[in-house]
Amino acid sequence: MRIGLRLFLGFFLIVGLAAFFVMRVFVNEIKPGVRQAMESTLVDAANVLAVMAADDLKHGRIADGVFVSDLRRAAARELDARIWQFPKRRIDYRVMITDAQGIVVYDSEGRDLGRDNSRWNDVYRTLRGEYGARSSPETPGDDTRTVMHVAAPIRDPDDEGRLIGVLTLAQPNHAFEPFIVASQRNILRRGGWLIGLSALIGALMTWWLVRGIRGLNRYAQAVSAGEPVPPPKPRRDEIGDLGRALETMRRKLEGKAYVEHYVQSLTHEMKSPLAAIRGAAELLQEPLPDAERQRFVRNIRLQEQRLTETIDKLLALAEVEQHGWLQRRERIDVAALMAQASETMATRLAADGLRLHARLSPAPLAVEGDPFLLRQALINLLDNAIAFSPPDTDIELAADAVRGQVRLSVRDHGPGVPDYAGERVFERFYSLARPATGQRSSGLGLPFVREVARLHGGAASLRNRPAGGAEATLELPAAP
Repeated sequence: MRIGLRLFLGFFLIVGLAAFFVMRVFVNEIKPGVRQAMESTLVDAANVLAVMAADDLKHGRIADGVFVSDLRRAAARELDARIWQFPKRRIDYRVMITDAQGIVVYDSEGRDLGRDNSRWNDVYRTLRGEYGARSSPETPGDDTRTVMHVAAPIRDPDDEGRLIGVLTLAQPNHAFEPFIVASQRNILRRGGWLIGLSALIGALMTWWLVRGIRGLNRYAQAVSAGEPVPPPKPRRDEIGDLGRALETMRRKLEGKAYVEHYVQSLTHEMKSPLAAIRGAAELLQEPLPDAERQRFVRNIRLQEQRLTETIDKLLALAEVEQHGWLQRRERIDVAALMAQASETMATRLAADGLRLHARLSPAPLAVEGDPFLLRQALINLLDNAIAFSPPDTDIELAADAVRGQVRLSVRDHGPGVPDYAGERVFERFYSLARPATGQRSSGLGLPFVREVARLHGGAASLRNRPAGGAEATLELPAAP
């Protein structure tokens, strides 16, 4: 959880900072960019008008000549233009013309006639052959509303080398303010969508990565705790490669430890039968009565059967314990499962003089899993019940539905389980003496049942019945 939170916080911090600085740069660059474009347009218009005004200025009719007349007609025009969503009704230009000394001889607004503008930057620089421009307050002292002034030289039409005046073209900066604000809003809106989409994609990618990392973390924690778990789901990326590497490493490490453990266990369990066989074999080398010889031969056969049973059941238990998850899964009818187990044990039941009664739930029951493993688990429970049942008694095999579970139970009329052996009966190689013979089994049948139950998401238990005997149960999730 901490890794995921840090990744999410780190990602959104980076996106937030990047968005803040990038959006700030974009928004702040709009205003100077628009004003630069505005200035470039004013330069073009000022130079065109300067050429048009040259003849009237040279001949002293600038105040009532053709140039001024054309300007007035243009200013009187009713414009019906819509630029973006903003209407434009009139021309915003203000035209001022000064003579070669910088004295205003024409002002389209009639305010500054006769004023000496030679000290203003636009006229001052233009009279010296440079590019002249300035931005001044529309009202003196109010810097919130400014006007851009761009000047162009007026040259003698007959002598292009002689400067006869300066034409200044002015336009209020606030005329472009709506476009600047609209552009800023547009950038913020679209930038917000872009950032939001980027954040969403980034969040999904972060969630995807965190999900994979969490899966690996849970898997590693379960493995370190010794819990049997399936490997992480396959992915075609580096996380998937890491998951496969971890699973391979787990198999190798667990396989080595598993082999060592079972070699030790098998060696310990084989000592007693081998010692008995060795002792009987030594005695058979001596002259013995025929009855004694037969007894020792039977003992050798009995111990051989015990060894074979131990090895077979140990291999079966090792097979299910090595799988952290179920390898095969299909829908299984519980009635058919019980019938197969009963048929398998029919000969053994008849030989021991026992009767098996199967009782099914009225409603059809089904589970999902490996039919072979479940059948073997049920056979092991029946085998255990047969071993502890007195002759001429009944064994009951029942199936019931209990809170979304299918409970398979095997009940006998034997001596039950001693208090000290309640949980130990599910330990490997732990077994109780059979009432009839005093012999012990391999002690691997019930551990096999518990492992099969675990693989199927269920549980196995063994308890004494109030009326006598024992009841072994195998609970499994019911199939939907």
